[in-house]
Amino acid sequence: MHIRLLGTGAGGGFPQWNCNCHNCSRLRKGSIKSSARTQSSITVSGNGEDWVLFNASPDIRAQIESFPPLQPARKIRDTGICSIILCDAQIDHTTGLIIMREHDKPWDVYCTSAVHEDMTTGYPIFNMLSHFRGVNWHEVSTEQTPFEIPKADNLIFTAVPLKSEAPPFSPHRHNTVAGDNVGYKVEDTSTGKNLFYAPGLGTMEDHVLEFMSNADVVLVDGTVWTNDEMSRHGISDKLASEMGHLDQSSKGGIMEMLSGLEKPRKILIHINNTNPILDEESDERKQLDALGIEVSYDGMDINI
Repeated sequence: MHIRLLGTGAGGGFPQWNCNCHNCSRLRKGSIKSSARTQSSITVSGNGEDWVLFNASPDIRAQIESFPPLQPARKIRDTGICSIILCDAQIDHTTGLIIMREHDKPWDVYCTSAVHEDMTTGYPIFNMLSHFRGVNWHEVSTEQTPFEIPKADNLIFTAVPLKSEAPPFSPHRHNTVAGDNVGYKVEDTSTGKNLFYAPGLGTMEDHVLEFMSNADVVLVDGTVWTNDEMSRHGISDKLASEMGHLDQSSKGGIMEMLSGLEKPRKILIHINNTNPILDEESDERKQLDALGIEVSYDGMDINI
């Protein structure tokens, strides 16, 4: 299985267009050892030709251009993307669907009923796409039932319900239901190895930890270093936990959980522009390095 990290930033990317925080301002000035990041999305393939896109970020056009296999030019209008999986209905994971409206047939989109509800009511992108080629919705179960996707050769997908937060426009905001947020196990049947992907994670539940423990690669929420990171930067009075993200540095946080896992390669994704780990020379980054926890970057390739 080939995994390409198209975008590794949180909502707004890095630098964020209107942000002058310590990280964003230094990146623009060239005074930080770091790299720009688009909003989080990955794509996976079991045969090298047909690709499943996980989340469609607002930066999808540039991300497709950055990875030629997604635009193989076999005919006048073409794409290597065979289907799309949505982990949630967040703006930074779904707005790219509008950018991709010129597809020559309905997109095959896989998501839970809770996400489908948001995408047809509070944020009705699916309804808007009906005026173009439309969407073929495939309901994803929250019962951890494995499923296959046509053309996604050798790959088996399993949705794993997560405790996080529904989008602000969702009727489930602050009262989440199963399926508002899911991670995915992606298994390659030809190698027996698997990826666990969860760009949004608010609580480390036992079943989630089990999936992570049994994975060969874990790509998990790396949004913030501390729970109060946004308020300390004077950006927002919301805690990360209120936005559905488990911070890295607190007791019981992402860093502690990952450090206890022996099997998988551990990589952080969906990194907010305020997070000090974006600075490759920061003390926080050194702490992750010492624990063998990687920080993802746009264009990162993983083969398992």
